[in-house]
Formats: sequence, C-alpha cells, structure tokens
Amino acid sequence: MNAPPPPPPKQIPIVCPGHTRPLAELQYVTVQDESTNTKNTNNNNKTSTSTTFLLSACHDRMPMMRDATTGDWIGTWAGHKGAVWSCQVDATGSLAATASGDFSVRVWDAITGQSLLELPHQHIVKTCVFSPSSTLLATGGKEALVRVYDLPQLLLSNHNNNNENENTTKVKPEPILTVKQDSPITKLAWLSDTQLLAACQNGKIYLWDITTSGGPQLLYTFDTKAGAEIRDMEVRTIVVDNDNDITGGSQTILTVAAGTKVYFFDTSTHQLVREFVMPIHFKEEGGCTLHPSGTKFVAGGSDLWVRVFDFATGTELECHKGHHGPIRCVRYSPDGTSYASGSEDGTIRLWKTDLLVEGEAAE
Repeated sequence: MNAPPPPPPKQIPIVCPGHTRPLAELQYVTVQDESTNTKNTNNNNKTSTSTTFLLSACHDRMPMMRDATTGDWIGTWAGHKGAVWSCQVDATGSLAATASGDFSVRVWDAITGQSLLELPHQHIVKTCVFSPSSTLLATGGKEALVRVYDLPQLLLSNHNNNNENENTTKVKPEPILTVKQDSPITKLAWLSDTQLLAACQNGKIYLWDITTSGGPQLLYTFDTKAGAEIRDMEVRTIVVDNDNDITGGSQTILTVAAGTKVYFFDTSTHQLVREFVMPIHFKEEGGCTLHPSGTKFVAGGSDLWVRVFDFATGTELECHKGHHGPIRCVRYSPDGTSYASGSEDGTIRLWKTDLLVEGEAAE
C-alpha cells in the first residue's frame, strides 16, 4: 500500500495590516506597461512589462491597493460613508471603482486617488466590475437591478466631479442599460464586452447578453439547485491537460461558492464540471478561487482556516492557520505563485502556492 503524501510544511504568510474591520472582497489586477528602447528608434522595438496589484474592499470604508508580491500598501481611496463591498481597477490601470453600503458607486482616478464620478443607487451596492475594454461599468446589489454605465460618455460629460464650472447644469448620471433580476445581486462578472454574469441570493447565476441595440437577453441560468445565496463567483480561463477527464485545451471556468458547496461550471457548454461539499459553509462569509493551472482550488469561510483542495477529486491538500476570524474572501494571483486571504479579523494574508517545492529546491 502506498504511503500517504507528507503534509506540506507550515507556512508563515505575509501579514498585511491596515484595515480595521472585516474584509469584503479581494481582487488582483495586472496592468501592462509598454516601454520603448531609447537606443533604437524603430517603432517595433518595444518591450512590455506588467505590474500586478492586490485590491481590497472592507467594511472600514477604506478600499486599498497593495503590491501583489510584497503586500506593501500603495494607496487608499477615501470618500465613502458606508462599508465598501467591492473594489475594482480596470485593465489599463487608470480607473478604479468601488461599491458601497452608502447607496453609491464611485469611479476614481486609480493613480491620483481623486474621485471622478459618484453614481447614486437606491440601496446597498454589493458589486461593481469593469468590462474587458474598460468602456462599461456594471453594478448590482440589494435592489436586484443590474445597471450598466457608459464610462467615456460620463467622464467626458458634466457628470464628471472635476467639472467646477458653477454654470454647468448637473444631471444625474444615468445607466445606458438596466436589467431587473429575480433576487438581490451578490456578484457580477463579465465574460466579454457583451456578456455579463449576475449572481444572486436565490442560488442562481444569470448570463445576459447586454447588447444595447437589441436589449438585454437572458442566454442561460446556472443553477446551484440548493437555493443558497451565491457568496462568491470567479471567472478564470485555464489550460487543461489532455490527460484530464474534461475537454482539452483552453477552458473558461466559472467558480461558485454557495451554501456548503463549491461548483465549477464550463462557461462555453454551461455544464457543471465539478461539485464538492466543503468542511465549511459560505452562509455568512467566505469564497473560493481556482488556480490558473486548473489543478487545485482554495476555499475559506465559516472557520479560521484557509484550505487548498485538489480540483480533480476534492481532496484536501493543505490547511493553513493564522487568521483570528472567519475567512471572508480568497483569490489566487494571476500567475498562481501565491494566493491572498482576507478575514473578519481585518487582515490580509499572502500565502505561497508551492512552498514544498521551494523547500526541496533549497536543500
């Protein structure tokens, strides 16, 4: 009989203080920087580098940006009067958006921290997300209403908070599209500039075509069946080995945490790929994130531990202790070398993905 694999070595994570209340959301964003070689004027002689940031939304009303590798604080967007439930930066790294319990969404200059737009809502806003092209911003929350805003139109109009001309008539910024949902919205995610996922408290995720010319059209409903509130949702494209029992090649997976389970859906076929019962629940907090390789996932929720599971079998691979409150949110970094966890204790912890491999290499 084969001996069980040795347990992973104990980790000492990077602890990121700064928040004073429970975390609500963690997101990574990678911004591409293009630089030109000054020794050669050939226009094609350009190199592209990238920088990855970690964003945190928190009940202390102070969303923050950090260096994704070191956890060092970079900046805070200050101005909300209620808990911030969601914090996002667009793909260009120039705009940030935050959704708050003060019934508003704000759009910020991601570099200077200046508030550019304040988008009023009628209830608590739980989520906001930029489209891949950065031209659209979708919001949702307790109103059970998806709003989609045209950002270039708003930023170039007199809705811009930077416009100090007293003679300018201020008009309430209106969305270009609204889509009523069957239940309050907990998370939103774009599949493309025309397809938007809306996760709701009724345990369902609605895939909408938001093409404005034809009006919104419901394309599919992902149903967890249990009816538990969708606590977390993540969209990630992975490269699947041919030896895996699911379709080879690249695949976009929708990861969902709800009730006592995690679910993995194929966004192309709409099929449920995996479903696992967890040793924790997501009834009040928690989340789940899939590794970019598609081989493992991290989940955290009702207890103080951050767990790593095998994607193929659901077997628990690692269990890490360190937080002093239930886990509120988790996310893998884009390159998969680390992952972040946010807790009710107000701290963010950064964990290494393959500590065992690194330890063996050092010997």
